[in-house]
Amino acid sequence: MQDFAAIDFETANGTRSSVCSVGVVVVRGGKVVDSYYSLIRPTPNYYAWFCQQVHGLSDRDTNTARRFPEVWEEIEPMIEGLTLVAHNARFDEGCLKAVHEAYALPYPGYCFYDTLAASRRTFGRTLPNHQLHTTAAACGYHLEQHHHALADAEACAAIALKIL
Repeated sequence: MQDFAAIDFETANGTRSSVCSVGVVVVRGGKVVDSYYSLIRPTPNYYAWFCQQVHGLSDRDTNTARRFPEVWEEIEPMIEGLTLVAHNARFDEGCLKAVHEAYALPYPGYCFYDTLAASRRTFGRTLPNHQLHTTAAACGYHLEQHHHALADAEACAAIALKIL
């Protein structure tokens, strides 16, 4: 796969629509050509302790951030016509569908590929697990800021270029 957009969401709580940050990496012709990161004011707007421990974001970071529809207006043209790629795509696709529904936005039916599933097919039991940082390392990519949406999208793009 040479043309795609890797996408990663972080959520504020257990609700899939509570996206609080997004990272996107656009790949064309096998090269990274663009990237995007934004904080998002989540819906619903509260943070679960567990989520804060994972990504380090809190309401202090997003209280003045834009809402999803404003952020998506910038992302949508970047990814138009591209397949989306995510590590554990069920989560990120679920977030994207849920936040579109929360704001009554039409969902365009994006096609998602999953680098987690690809990792399991490619590496099988040769890896201790198939978490993003483990798979990225197996693909020769060092992930430094795990659970930062853009860093995770960059790692996902590197994995996709290697094994998809």
